[in-house]
This record gives sequence, C-alpha cells and structure tokens, in this order.
Amino acid sequence: MTRSIEATSHDTATAYTDPARTDEVEGPGSGPFSLQELSRLDEALTMSSRETGLRFTLYLGDLGQRTRSRAEELHATSGGDPAESVLLAVSPGQRVVEVVTGHGAARRLPDRACALAVLSMTNSFAAGDLVGGIVNGLRQLSDQAGHPRGLRTH
Repeated sequence: MTRSIEATSHDTATAYTDPARTDEVEGPGSGPFSLQELSRLDEALTMSSRETGLRFTLYLGDLGQRTRSRAEELHATSGGDPAESVLLAVSPGQRVVEVVTGHGAARRLPDRACALAVLSMTNSFAAGDLVGGIVNGLRQLSDQAGHPRGLRTH
C-alpha cells in the first residue's frame, strides 16, 4: 500500500516481543519530537500491538528512491515474526506512506482498510499534524484488525 504524502525510526515492544528501539533521545529537544509526542506515539504503537496481537512498528524517515522495496526490507528486519507484523513507514519529505503487512496480518488488514487509514493520516499530515495523523492511523488499523481469536470476549 503506497500513498503520497523525515524524521527517525521507532519500534515498540509488547508482552510478546522484545524492545528494539533505535530512537533514544539524548536530551530534551534533541530530536524532531517532544517527549509528549514520543509518548503519544509509543502509547499508540503499544496499544495497537496489545489489542490486536500483531506487532506494529513505525519508521519515520527517508525511504530512498524505491520506497516500497525499502519499506519491505525494514519490515523484514523489524524483529519478531514478520508474518504477524505491520510496518507503518512514513516519509514526510518524500510525501509517501507505506503500510507493509506480513502474511498473517494481511488476512486481518485488507488493502482497503490500509488505504482508508492512510487517507486519514495524509489528511492530518496536510493539516500539519504528523503525530496525530500517525496515532489516528494506528487506531484505525488496530480497529480493523480486531482482537486475536484467543482474546475475543464475544
């Protein structure tokens, strides 16, 4: 899923995964995001992963000329089980959003659902709200994926 729309890479861990963070901030104001924004992103990634049982990761930055190929490489090396993982790669400088789903995740997140989440994100990005767009996109993706079979309550 590719949509046209720079920054740093972020990963989150759930009860099922180990942390693989590469975005450690050296001090307040040393990165492109405030501590509050980083907290919002981390919470959204963690909640999406917990609620769905899928591993959600986020990459923010330049994806190079072959954006889809680069996003697929990032997905494959993001840790955990790639089949049950979802990578959201956002390159604001290139105006591109890529959503890469593993084989198992793709059964729960069809292309249409990913396209709607990306559309929502790009609308927020156009209004100048990068963090809010990502948070809302993750919520939409996790809502669509639903709970894993073992955790369903109805």
